[in-house]
Amino acid sequence: MATEIDGSNELPEASIRNIVEQEELKWIFVGGKGGVGKTTCSSMLAILLAKVRPSVLIISTDPAHNLSDSFQQKFTKTPTPVRGFHNLFAMVDPNVEGDDLPNAEGMNSFVSELANAIPGIDEAMSFAEMLKLVQTMDYSVIVFDTAPTGHTLRLLQFPSTLEKGLTKMMALKNKFGGLISQVTRMFGVNDEFGEDAIMGKLESMKDVIEQVNKQFRDPDLTTFVCVCIPEFLSLYETERLVQELAKFEIDTHNIVINQVIYNEEDVESKLLKARMRMQQKYLDQFYMLYEDFHITLLPLLPEEVCGVEALRQFSSNLLIPYKSTSAKKVPEGKVDELEQRVSTLRQQLKEAESELDRLRKGKQKMYVDLEL
Repeated sequence: MATEIDGSNELPEASIRNIVEQEELKWIFVGGKGGVGKTTCSSMLAILLAKVRPSVLIISTDPAHNLSDSFQQKFTKTPTPVRGFHNLFAMVDPNVEGDDLPNAEGMNSFVSELANAIPGIDEAMSFAEMLKLVQTMDYSVIVFDTAPTGHTLRLLQFPSTLEKGLTKMMALKNKFGGLISQVTRMFGVNDEFGEDAIMGKLESMKDVIEQVNKQFRDPDLTTFVCVCIPEFLSLYETERLVQELAKFEIDTHNIVINQVIYNEEDVESKLLKARMRMQQKYLDQFYMLYEDFHITLLPLLPEEVCGVEALRQFSSNLLIPYKSTSAKKVPEGKVDELEQRVSTLRQQLKEAESELDRLRKGKQKMYVDLEL
């Protein structure tokens, strides 16, 4: 059975209540290894926040997002109200990439090509455009349903990537500015598509990124929720993620462990019992490594959690720790029945011990008679 948590062991509360009740939070990232249930957890978190916040926006930054599948509703690059809510909105990453850089007709802008030649600059600019768009909207909290760990770590590096890229481009402009201007004029590129316009656009993005980056490093405004499952690779990825977040100075103090198999009363499968033993080993390691984290356990279900109503019901497990049927209170009539069974078994045991004692004495008497 998964490790139980209560107030007596002085561990942090086994829920995400601390996030839901932190009114100052502006940015909440939900991330982890692929296939561990990040979208489900971020969707449930957004639903819980919608109960206590004026307005909530959930954004998927995963190129292969399934936010629409989770809510069973089509979402686009613009915020769309989630059915059943007046203050919860969802959207997918606009993914501007290099397309938002102006292109001259018949040829790619020379400066645009320079920008895209800098590793990571296109993704950084896409992320900057998304943040710039989001900042013009009035949402009290924004939940990011992120891509698997590697992509998420790159996303968090974008501010420094953009700054470095802009510095390189400024150096190139200062060195080859005259040549670039001649080339753009030669191809008939007007001022609207010239390098000055693009550099101005990049600098405005840099201003947005610097502001957001400062907020990302403020634990009162930003936190990261790690989602995982009780297996070795997921534990490894979570540790790598926590270490990288520490380097980026991004707060994280919540871990959601999904797909936990509980020791229910009717579990007889040898496979399930073996999986439970395996999971318990890694659960113990999670509690040992992250004793100062809020660790929330979510049970493995026989069906998928899809649709607003299913998400709403399952989200209660993020606030109130799940209890397996074997851990729940036994009804009073069941207690009387069990006490009667125990009493009967004790009586049968007493009779069996008496019979065994009688047989032993008879056997000893038989050996004595034979010796005589």
